[in-house]
Amino acid sequence: MTSGNDKHSDRTADEAVPEPAGADPPRPQRGTQRRLLTVDEYVDGVRGGDRATLARAITLVESSAPPHVAIAQQVIKAVLPDCGGSIRVGITGVPGAGKSTFIEVLGTYLTGNGHKVAVTAVDPSSTVTGGSVLGDKTRMEQLANDPRAFIRPSPSGGTLGGVTRKTRETLLLFEAAGYDVILIETVGVGQSEAVVRSMADFFLLILITGAGDELQGIKRGVIELADAILINKADGENRAAAERARADYERALHYIRPATDGWQTRAYTASAASGTGVPELWGVVEKFAAQTRSSGAFERRRRGQERDWLHALLAAALEERFRDHQAVRTLLPDLERQVVDGELPAATAAALLLEAFGVG
Repeated sequence: MTSGNDKHSDRTADEAVPEPAGADPPRPQRGTQRRLLTVDEYVDGVRGGDRATLARAITLVESSAPPHVAIAQQVIKAVLPDCGGSIRVGITGVPGAGKSTFIEVLGTYLTGNGHKVAVTAVDPSSTVTGGSVLGDKTRMEQLANDPRAFIRPSPSGGTLGGVTRKTRETLLLFEAAGYDVILIETVGVGQSEAVVRSMADFFLLILITGAGDELQGIKRGVIELADAILINKADGENRAAAERARADYERALHYIRPATDGWQTRAYTASAASGTGVPELWGVVEKFAAQTRSSGAFERRRRGQERDWLHALLAAALEERFRDHQAVRTLLPDLERQVVDGELPAATAAALLLEAFGVG
């Protein structure tokens, strides 16, 4: 799959994968099967920048089928030495802030300046609806047709934790394929901001003027994660209001601990519609990367993210095994009822379940 040109749905790794525009092989009919590539074929194709193989490798890591998971882990392990050369930019914002337009304008600016840009998303809502956030090519049509860009919809189905695992491994494949800028969009509000912060180097919060008081709580929670705040739609009659908002946030930021050691979060204005302010914002990202790499903060964040990811995977795997344990499944409903009805302390119920699991 090349960009966001086709709707993304749950697929097993050996099902047909849409080929990128301009690829020689014809697209297989829906429902036809293609053989799994070997680990070496996946690795060589990804390293060589072959878009069709990259798309198939991403589909492989998105699959939950045990045989596919085993092959995917071999592929990820093999490409690890080729990873780490990108700047990962997480982008979030209030509804209507123009994130998609901004991403397309920024991505097009970057490809025009010699960068290879990959775009993906973390969309917790897709775990409920089965939809894919970047599936509609009309949202980023110009970037979707750019040969130096690769747009991948978020994986649908599963838990947010599952989506996170798939997205993290997709980032590694992007890096191994030579994409030096990765843009990670969040959708909606809530857990997704913290999740993207945990896998991004630089985190951008996009706001607009006059969003309403109902959004203030969202801003307070997310602003502490941001490395920069961008007031979008700063054009026409809204330019003066955007500048006032920028100044207000700039003052407020002096009382908030920076999200990254040694880096002062600042507020900026831009207009994705006209493109003004976008090159300047990218200059901020470049300055951040240079400064944090020089100080060691960049590498410390990456290493810390990998450590936290390991712990999260362990916790998820242990919880899954715990809940699947026959004795636990037998006892849990009644113990839950006793706790809810006030007949048993929660700590006692937990101890009984752990004992049944064999670790009490």
